[in-house]
Amino acid sequence: MRAARLIKMVLLLQSRPAMTAAELARELEVSERTVTRDAQALSEAGVPVYAERGRAGGYRLVGGYRTRLTGLARGEAEALFLSGVPGALREMGLEDAASAARLKVSAALLPSLRDASRTAAQRFHLDAPSWFREPETPVLLPEVAAAVWDDRRVAARYLRGPDEVVRELEPYGLVLKAGVWYLCARVARATHDGAFRVYRIDRFTAVEAGEERFERDEDFDLPAFWAERAEQFSRSILRAEVVVRLSADGLRRLPHAVDAPAAREALEGAGAPDADGWVTVTLPVESEEVAHEQLRALGPEVEVLAPAALRERCARDARRSAGLYGG
Repeated sequence: MRAARLIKMVLLLQSRPAMTAAELARELEVSERTVTRDAQALSEAGVPVYAERGRAGGYRLVGGYRTRLTGLARGEAEALFLSGVPGALREMGLEDAASAARLKVSAALLPSLRDASRTAAQRFHLDAPSWFREPETPVLLPEVAAAVWDDRRVAARYLRGPDEVVRELEPYGLVLKAGVWYLCARVARATHDGAFRVYRIDRFTAVEAGEERFERDEDFDLPAFWAERAEQFSRSILRAEVVVRLSADGLRRLPHAVDAPAAREALEGAGAPDADGWVTVTLPVESEEVAHEQLRALGPEVEVLAPAALRERCARDARRSAGLYGG
């Protein structure tokens, strides 16, 4: 375990000019104290790793040092061929480049590992779009993807409701979510506020990449940015509240019936069970209409207390059901 971690540490330092103890700890999933001990162990073993103090400091390898510990094990080779998303690469116009890269990697592998691509493909397939919808590739996706890979500013026209807006964007990254492509970009400061925003690519009506490249913010973390914005979006659509009582089974099933942020907030604010073992919670919802559809999935394990209009609607549903099954 430690040997594999030491090798990974050397390869990480080999791929970057320097890394802080915090960055290495995050990549290696250990504490910073463990990073310090591992760096000392590598140095004692003859690997020229050293630490520099100060704001621009961190761990580095002596210039020009290259490890030869680059052979792939079977599991690593198979994982490498799993890392591609064929459909997404095709939609971005990168299928030929990815195919050439896989061929080069296959040719470089030991003969005993050259079936890794086939064995991986037989064991894993990613189907990104959600059920019951035909995936549609946005017409302008290849142009947007090319600008992302080349760090080129783009002049874009974008539909915001019925209106078309014009923006100069610095395209930072692409996200494929449930079959829908999104662009994470910074609005150019010269024309707007310089904020990072998210755009659905199928709403672009025109995209023109310029000759000018932009300088990326090295602190931008695409996965973290997307996770934060996705959470904000999920919370932003919860504009109403309902008060409900839930049985123990209703509490257990609530996260499967409503939006995850809503269930989490409701359960965190839940009080103690009443004399019947039921718990009263305040549940954020998108609207009373949506709440009605979602809470129906809990059946007799939920009682709506407020608002009164939703309670009466659920009561009518209950009376109808009793009429159907009462005989």
